[in-house]
Amino acid sequence: MALTRRALGGLTIGGSSALMLAACGGNEDGGGAQNDELVWAVSWPWEAWNQTTALGNTSSCNEATAPMNPVGGGGTNAGYDFDPEGNVFYDTNLFSGPPELVSEEPLAVKVLLKEGVKWSDGKPVRLEDFIFLWHAMSGLPEHANQEKATPTSTDWGSNVESITQEEDGSIVTTYKAGYSTAEWAFSGGVYLPSHVAEANGFPDWATDAEQMGDAILFFNNDLCPVGLGPYKPVDSKLGEFVIYEPNEHYQGDKKPVFKKLTMQMVDGLEAIVTEMRQGTVAGSRPSDFDVEILAQLDDDPKMKYEVYSGATWSHVDINMNSAFFKDIALRKAFFTLVNIKDITSKMFPGIEVPWKGNHFFSESSPYYADYTTDAGYGSGDADAAKALLTAANYTWNGDGKLVSPDGDVVTTDFLFSADNVVRKDTASLLQAYAAEIGWDITLNGVVGDDLFSKIEAGEWDTCIFSWVGNPAFTGSPQQFFGSDSSSNYGKFNDPAVDALIDQVNSTLELDEAAEFANQISKAVVDAAYTLPIYDSPLSYAYNTTMVGNLQANGMAQLGPEYNLVEWTAGEEG
Repeated sequence: MALTRRALGGLTIGGSSALMLAACGGNEDGGGAQNDELVWAVSWPWEAWNQTTALGNTSSCNEATAPMNPVGGGGTNAGYDFDPEGNVFYDTNLFSGPPELVSEEPLAVKVLLKEGVKWSDGKPVRLEDFIFLWHAMSGLPEHANQEKATPTSTDWGSNVESITQEEDGSIVTTYKAGYSTAEWAFSGGVYLPSHVAEANGFPDWATDAEQMGDAILFFNNDLCPVGLGPYKPVDSKLGEFVIYEPNEHYQGDKKPVFKKLTMQMVDGLEAIVTEMRQGTVAGSRPSDFDVEILAQLDDDPKMKYEVYSGATWSHVDINMNSAFFKDIALRKAFFTLVNIKDITSKMFPGIEVPWKGNHFFSESSPYYADYTTDAGYGSGDADAAKALLTAANYTWNGDGKLVSPDGDVVTTDFLFSADNVVRKDTASLLQAYAAEIGWDITLNGVVGDDLFSKIEAGEWDTCIFSWVGNPAFTGSPQQFFGSDSSSNYGKFNDPAVDALIDQVNSTLELDEAAEFANQISKAVVDAAYTLPIYDSPLSYAYNTTMVGNLQANGMAQLGPEYNLVEWTAGEEG
């Protein structure tokens, strides 16, 4: 099966899945040093280990645990991913082939496990492992205490009726009557080992919701000691490092080459470049972006870096429970004040970043529709913002400060990562835009790994962060905007949008699903909840004498780490 990026409406910059804006250094002769140990830098700390939870669902956790996870990482992506052209592929360690459609009503899909597939501790993969992921992601109180489970999305799990095993060993997922999804070929999977939960005090997780909730927290607080990826963990510290050795039970088409692989947190691009120049790390896919910092590697022919377009998009969110922002007029005025072209030109000089007027699709997608331009969002038009506020009975006092209809001086805060230069500078620009009309914004920069704890706790009025996606889109509406989604951090709640989310997953036709997704995007724009800023330019850098066969992949959440098992020991050097 080859579902293309075009068919799936993938997320890209400039219509290319791998836009090479810079590729510097690197010997082309081959024959560099061969190493059996590799240290790879993760540029941001992680606060939890379990990617089924809202707190664990971060790109840094996904990256740090990628060596031990199936293709695609953790959560409902486990077992499939997308190549640089946007074609879906499946984990050859897990499955003997792509999934098959058993029936359309009720929707039923089966996958055939590869004969002899085992966890890294030698225990067989079993039906219960698929059920464990379902219960973790269903959002149903009969499956798990939801205050403990906090699933990142319930779009898939809440619609599953049963998961069973056939005599030939195939796993069949049957969905609830009336449910359908155009992306049935890559939903569900296997991620966490149920036998480890049972061995650690949760034997009745399948029937006891409290035990299941506690099991989810167990995997969140402690790194699971076994996995299904090409490597197995042997040591770790939350937010700092994971050390891996080869998984001797891995039976994928490619075998791991490093005897020791360390995923090491190095905070920020500048520190990463310094470590690379000192030879202490082999490379990284940094979360922040700065071509000038990357250019410090230019004078070393062993170093190579590449800038590419990816499925990471940055956005500004508003907390719908914020006292001032309960007024839609203020929300619309704020988004109008934001000057996106000014931000992108200053944050990414020399790089043309296309406009992003949609929450699910980019300009290269046949499904793209621009909803933010007509709303005036991202224009930086201070006069238009003032007109919106004046019409809503806002005024200005003698000091020129913005005053609400209730007579309160408007002051709000803006939460962002202070470790990220682009985020920090963007925050300063937003503060300046608001100041033009007498609106004081307090900048709340968070250093270290507390950002998502604060976002999840709702300790903010406005904030900025990124979603990392892939060409699949049908699960995103529920995750981003479903009223019951734990990833809906700003507490957006619109029954009409919830109904449209159900419609997205009522059809096997991608075109129809995309139309419903676009209706959701327009509704969110009309409500002034989330403003897409841009599809983020991404980069990776590496020492060609330490590691080779890296590929830019803007279609995969893991970027160049999507084919980590195929990395070589410095053959490019």
